[in-house]
Amino acid sequence: MTLRRVNVVILLLLAVAFLIIVQRNLLNLSDFLHKENPDAGMILPFEADFSPAVRLESARKGEELPVLITAAEERLGAVVAAMNSVYQNSRANVVFTIVTMNDTADHLKLWLSKTKLKNIKYNIIIFQPELLSGKISKDPQTREAAQPLAFARFYLPTYLPTAERAVYLDDDIIVQGDIQELFETNLKPGHAAAFSEDCDSASAKGIVRGAGSQNNYLGFLDFKKASIKKLGMRANTCSFNPGVIVANLTEWKNQNISHQLEHWMELNTKEDLYSKTLAESITTPPLLIVFYKRHSNIDPMWHVRHLGNTGAGNRYSPQFVKAAKLLHWNGHYKPWGRTSAFSDVWDKWFIPDPTGKFHPVRRHADDS
Repeated sequence: MTLRRVNVVILLLLAVAFLIIVQRNLLNLSDFLHKENPDAGMILPFEADFSPAVRLESARKGEELPVLITAAEERLGAVVAAMNSVYQNSRANVVFTIVTMNDTADHLKLWLSKTKLKNIKYNIIIFQPELLSGKISKDPQTREAAQPLAFARFYLPTYLPTAERAVYLDDDIIVQGDIQELFETNLKPGHAAAFSEDCDSASAKGIVRGAGSQNNYLGFLDFKKASIKKLGMRANTCSFNPGVIVANLTEWKNQNISHQLEHWMELNTKEDLYSKTLAESITTPPLLIVFYKRHSNIDPMWHVRHLGNTGAGNRYSPQFVKAAKLLHWNGHYKPWGRTSAFSDVWDKWFIPDPTGKFHPVRRHADDS
């Protein structure tokens, strides 16, 4: 009889201990949610409408992984698709810094807040075109003047002042791997950035009609100009594509990379240093000069490109595209346009615009 009483007392004590543990866990959970709320609330104006269950599920811990991307109004759907692919394919604590123009910010905030991307962490920075004064052509018809946001990548430490390392992405990309892997790309000592070279094995050489081979320095710079000649660079050196950058921002600042890039931009306005057959990125020439023989390499599967060029559908097999970690539709044909290779891959990550302003052209044409 005494033994039974002892067992009952033990069971009661265990029950009390269990209730105490449950109560403490509930209090800790409440405190956790309270702490998480301000971080996201700073960037998500409608977060107060989220349920605690959604908050808990979406909470991401660990060191922040900075990703910078630009957002032009006419390409906003591309930005959302790119961000969605990054976020859904990783459990890393990704924080997006989105550089855009003032008239696009509200549209972007609304798009993100009304869709499944409402839980992502992001900051919006308004680009100041005055930054490019004296550094690009004043002719509004030039590609430089028409695409000022393209130069945001030159100022990574300015937009990410506290980060030591960051990833820059063009908007016409889809990430299929865990971006943590790209972020951890090995950069050699003294290198401020890593790029994917145009002679790598994963992406075929870009052949641009009328421009010849667009995979070496000769395709981007005019080697007849004295300022280029005196640098002693080899014209047949393999170029790289700056649509994906892994940057060591400490080295970037120490080497004053932004100032070096500005110097070559300003000199180009006076001496016309870029190749007359330049057909690809308008930001590539100064980057090629500044990072000549001084950059690390990105795994080729982390930048499979030329999907926006003619014949991309024949160049890559569906199996290869599926295996690629990152796809880049650089070139004339974009996956939200009328004709593009592997647009079905991009479609999987596109999130319709809740305002109805942005429509993939081919979809809109099919619906009309």
